[in-house]
Amino acid sequence: MATHIVGNDVRKPAANKSFGELPFGDLPAVVADALEKEAITTTYPTGAVLFAEGQAPRGVFIVRRGRVKLSICGSDGKTLILRMVEAGDPLGVAAVVSGRSYEATAETQEPSEISFLRQCDLLRLMRMNGELALWVTQHISADYASTCREIRDLILSDSASEKLARLLMGWLDQNAAAKNPTQVKMALTHEEIGQMIGTSRETVSRLFAGFKKQRIIQQSGSTLVIPNRVALASLITA
Repeated sequence: MATHIVGNDVRKPAANKSFGELPFGDLPAVVADALEKEAITTTYPTGAVLFAEGQAPRGVFIVRRGRVKLSICGSDGKTLILRMVEAGDPLGVAAVVSGRSYEATAETQEPSEISFLRQCDLLRLMRMNGELALWVTQHISADYASTCREIRDLILSDSASEKLARLLMGWLDQNAAAKNPTQVKMALTHEEIGQMIGTSRETVSRLFAGFKKQRIIQQSGSTLVIPNRVALASLITA
């Protein structure tokens, strides 16, 4: 069951990474320091809802440690996972800047440390510093491009197997710089993978079994090995 966050239930942990140490640490030190002074950081349990789809924007959430799921829900009750947000990435930026409702629901997938920056504070800092305004704009643009890719993959894929192949290829691309680029740590359940590609848990389980039988993938616990990238890519037609 998801835990909804009460706005005042925040506390600064004793030890925490500064903004300069996070992946967006390319911001000038003065900007990172300004963010640090204004942000409030707390540790959230698994299943905490940071904000809900359709809710008025209160501020931006920045993941310091852990992982957050962004999802939307259709009128039929079906859930579609847009993406998993890792440490260093902000959440709710577009809604805060535009003043419109949050486009999705953000829920922690594991115990996470999250910084919160109020809407009024972010807008004030953006007016004062062009580097921060550029950083915010870049993240909004990146989110837009990511959403376009996801829509393209869902619409242009002819089958569930192609959608799954696209997802696995994306994981491989993200893991390209790792020591073992053919290995991926699979932290999602089959149900969650189904919610990412718009199909059922049963279909995902059947596809994984088929991919293993064809020796396209191998699995040991939560570690997924994709020894033949070419074979996996051959499943993608569009």
